[in-house]
Amino acid sequence: MKQFGLSMLMAISFFSATAAAENELTAEQIRDGWISLFDGETLFGWLPTSDVDWQVAEGEIRATEGSMGLLATTTQFADYEFHLEFKASAKAKGGLFLRTPRYGLDLAADNVWHAYDVRIEGEQILVRLDGRLVPSDDDSKLLKRGHIGLQFNQGPIAFRNIRLKPLGMKPIFNGRDLEGWNTDLAEKSRFEVTVDGELRVLDGKGQIESEGRYGDFVLQLECFVAGDSLNSGIFFRCIPGDMMMGYESQIHNGMKDDDPTQPADCGTGGIFRRQNARRIVARDHEWFSKTLIADGPHIAVWVNGFQVSDWTDERKPHENPRKGLRLEPGTLAIQGHDPTTDLRFRNFQVADLPEE
Repeated sequence: MKQFGLSMLMAISFFSATAAAENELTAEQIRDGWISLFDGETLFGWLPTSDVDWQVAEGEIRATEGSMGLLATTTQFADYEFHLEFKASAKAKGGLFLRTPRYGLDLAADNVWHAYDVRIEGEQILVRLDGRLVPSDDDSKLLKRGHIGLQFNQGPIAFRNIRLKPLGMKPIFNGRDLEGWNTDLAEKSRFEVTVDGELRVLDGKGQIESEGRYGDFVLQLECFVAGDSLNSGIFFRCIPGDMMMGYESQIHNGMKDDDPTQPADCGTGGIFRRQNARRIVARDHEWFSKTLIADGPHIAVWVNGFQVSDWTDERKPHENPRKGLRLEPGTLAIQGHDPTTDLRFRNFQVADLPEE
């Protein structure tokens, strides 16, 4: 593990109260493609590797005792910008692992909050601690993709404001025409490019399908639902040339009894018929963002930077994702659901995840 020291500062009470605004992305960060890896209230999207007493309190992930180990993201990431704030008591030992378990950064142990900002692309790594560039060498042994891990050795330690922005995203909708997409199965749906460079989807049932095929990837897009509780979805790893035969990331902002934790129909960002969104984050008649990561059998979705689903397909392999696990690359498809469909999309971007 690379060692980065800081001068000791006056000790203060270690577990101080944090403001409610911590762990929330700004509107600008959401538009720029950032996602939050910690919601400030739960460990959704994380798994421990040992019996450390990982807990959430006052908007912080904390640990005080247990066997040395990691709290790791359930999702793997490849190239990204990353931000994390941490605090460690004077006798604490811990670290931050990127693309675990190959590359680690130590935590300064002096009872005050510090921040790591990292940019990792291929074998290139740039690290800043509290805004200051710190020595870091390119690492040819670095995994091409991997989990992010918070390491506990001895405590107490705490973390907050953990966020990530995928890099290497490439547009797959040019905002001028439908180049790169086909409407062979449009049927009753209409797919138009607006004067503002948006893809408008009207009526249905039907689909528009990408010419490109994607297996393990990161997808980011923005969506506008021009009606109340309209239904649509993004299909992926589809059987090419077949009608909506893929996994579906749902688009539906309806909720039961005005309770955002009770989706009316799976919920935007849910994996349709597999896992409901844990919260309705998007709103109809407002632009919202969606980030989808398909990583082998694991699928995770963020809406407006908030993780709403985290699902692993444990079914037996099958060509059709409706019937079993499909890892083979397939097309993307946008659904025109029914005659009420009226949605707009923009900023469609994809990055293939490198082979492990």
